[in-house]
Amino acid sequence: MELDMQAPITKEKRGSREEFVDAVKGDIGVCGWVILILSAFLAAIMFPFSIWFCVKVIKEYERAVVFRLGRITSGKAKGPGLIFVLPCTDTFIKVDLRVISFAIPPQEILTKDSVTTNVDGVVYYKIENAIKSVANVNNVHLATHQLAQTTLRNILGTQTLSSILSNREEIAHNIQSILHTATLQWGVRVDRVEMRDVRLPVQMQRAMAAEAEAVREARAKVVAAEGEMNASRALKEASIVISESPAALQLRYLQTLNTIAAEHNSTIVFPLPIDMLQTLFHKNK
Repeated sequence: MELDMQAPITKEKRGSREEFVDAVKGDIGVCGWVILILSAFLAAIMFPFSIWFCVKVIKEYERAVVFRLGRITSGKAKGPGLIFVLPCTDTFIKVDLRVISFAIPPQEILTKDSVTTNVDGVVYYKIENAIKSVANVNNVHLATHQLAQTTLRNILGTQTLSSILSNREEIAHNIQSILHTATLQWGVRVDRVEMRDVRLPVQMQRAMAAEAEAVREARAKVVAAEGEMNASRALKEASIVISESPAALQLRYLQTLNTIAAEHNSTIVFPLPIDMLQTLFHKNK
């Protein structure tokens, strides 16, 4: 009983394994092998003219995904250098592995605090897996562009205007992380995302300018008041020191006269020193 119950399970496992092995090896069937042999025979007959159709040059920054009767050959991209393709049975797609940049067009966004603004940006990305970029998505570049626009609108829609203006780097990093996770199955790696410009309505610009000016005026008044308070304290301390010494008061008086005479070229009439007036007053008594 145990052997009878295990037999069908073993056959099913063997069948699935054989299908998996055939898929890995790229089994094209009897008809496919016939077409492949005829194509190779035709290329041999047409030699050396067929070499111009069979040999392709792949540049250093490119990879070629070769399809043989609709299947990807060898399970990996080919290149760089020379690759051999059979006419009539093989087709290939070149994939550029260099860093690609594109500008996100201005997106009209309603922020969390109900402010309408236009934001644009730039995205830098590159293709790491050529087979995934061809087999898993129809147009990898168009899909990346549209996903970047949608992600930018979704992320900025949850932010306030002040956070958008002050936390650009953090928001750009969040957008990059989301794009990288989403495009990983397409064989794409997003290297960098930057927010280039945030355009505000004219009325909002005027309101922000008025608010900033009011804040600056308030700060200036506070600083001026603090300066006057510190100056009054210093003047009070100086008056106390001078009142304790009559000679210091006389020196300060002479210093003031010297300063006035140096700054203004004019005749200055000033009273007699206070000490002399006090002496005369005492003598009269």
